[in-house]
Amino acid sequence: MAGGLCFRDITALAPMVRVGTLPMRLLALDYGADIVYCEELIDIKMVQCERVVNEELDTVDFVAPDERVMFRTCERERDRVVFQMGTADPDRALAVARLVEKDVAAIDVNMGCPKEYSTKGGMGAALLSDPDKIEAILTKLVQGLTKPVTCKIRILPSIQDTVSLVRRIEKTGVAAIAVHGRMREERPKHPLHCDFIRAVSGAVDVPVIANGGSLDMVKSFEDVEVFRSATGASGVMLARAAMWNPSVFRRQGLLPVQQVMEDYLRYAVRYDNHAFNTKYCLCQMLRDKVESVMGKRVQTAQTLADICAAYGMQAFYEEVQLLLLSRRERRPPETPITQGGVTTMALRFHRREYPPEITPKMFLLEWSRKEKLEQPHYHTVDRPQDRLFQSTVTVDNKQYRSTLWEKSKKGAEQAAAVVCLRVLHLPEGRLGEEDSGLVGKRKRAAATLLNGSTAAAAAAPQEEQEEEQEANKKIHLSDREAETEVTTGNHHKPHTP
Repeated sequence: MAGGLCFRDITALAPMVRVGTLPMRLLALDYGADIVYCEELIDIKMVQCERVVNEELDTVDFVAPDERVMFRTCERERDRVVFQMGTADPDRALAVARLVEKDVAAIDVNMGCPKEYSTKGGMGAALLSDPDKIEAILTKLVQGLTKPVTCKIRILPSIQDTVSLVRRIEKTGVAAIAVHGRMREERPKHPLHCDFIRAVSGAVDVPVIANGGSLDMVKSFEDVEVFRSATGASGVMLARAAMWNPSVFRRQGLLPVQQVMEDYLRYAVRYDNHAFNTKYCLCQMLRDKVESVMGKRVQTAQTLADICAAYGMQAFYEEVQLLLLSRRERRPPETPITQGGVTTMALRFHRREYPPEITPKMFLLEWSRKEKLEQPHYHTVDRPQDRLFQSTVTVDNKQYRSTLWEKSKKGAEQAAAVVCLRVLHLPEGRLGEEDSGLVGKRKRAAATLLNGSTAAAAAAPQEEQEEEQEANKKIHLSDREAETEVTTGNHHKPHTP
């Protein structure tokens, strides 16, 4: 027991790039996992984040300057989730750990990832050749935090060297050590070295968590004890076996993959998980069926609404969207601020809140015509570092702008129109809004015919859909833009840090 979190006799969801996001962690807990690790998040990215309480989703979000959510968590997992970071700097590691400390159960340092995107910064498995830095990072964290600190390593070329390193790690005061039973240059196709893990387990008093047995040993929960016994470890950490079917944590046995995918998708929709990340995880569960009819429908999906349609879960998607919309409407109204002649509000354009063929820009244009004003003029700029957009609309010689940056030019213009309409207390055409008569009857009638569901984004104008889809591909939940982009039909292999 360390700070309330027990690392003995546990089964854990391993940290996995692109897989260990909130929906998968919650699903693993539902099925019986004792502890869940998030995917490795890089300290340089995380240290720039702001902690934001998301009242709409009931989550805590850590948001980067480009407004990407780098880490999302919730109350359900707070006492069970371990935050894993990639770091090579003690001071930066402590800064990140303190940022997330009160929202997680423990902090873990990745010392096992052999991929270049981690090792080239001196992180991951690169730390294995620098025990002084390992000691400095872990000591800094242990002494500076109230939550337990752990680390995850790979084995060294000899048992003696591995035991020597782990004993040095133990002296820093860590609460547990996870050991992947392969060397830095080895991959899943290579045999697992259970003898190394067993030697480590017998050499230290700190709990040792065995990792790397998914392909060789663990196919169901019954195999977990076999793996634990073979390694003499205190606990077992599962990666690929859990990714393929998270119900591997169920003591009662595996569930059909179709049911598991639907359970996962419910969490993805409930917590607004990014569509491309959701699609990636579902494709991993499909495995050899990824080229089936269902697999192809998932691969070609562009939005959560599309994915839900592939699984026949449209009604669930619509129910959640209405719930989230009602929560947004209950929030206190944003207060406009006028500075430098521009009135601003922190508002975002959500396409799903409007019927097909209806947009705030359309309402603003029709109102301007009705009032015999000049047509609204939009001036849009982009931010080079992240290619996000912000627009200022001029109406009746007054300027309006959202302080939030959007991922497409059209989205930025719509957000500016929303700000203008809200400030002027004008209708904007949202779902459930009383018909104001501003928009022509023909378009309103077309919208009504198409509005058989609240999944308005799926029926948006083709040009707007295409731009949204392209913009989506630029937004990822992982630090590894080059490594992690999931495009249609691209079935990546995962990696366990």
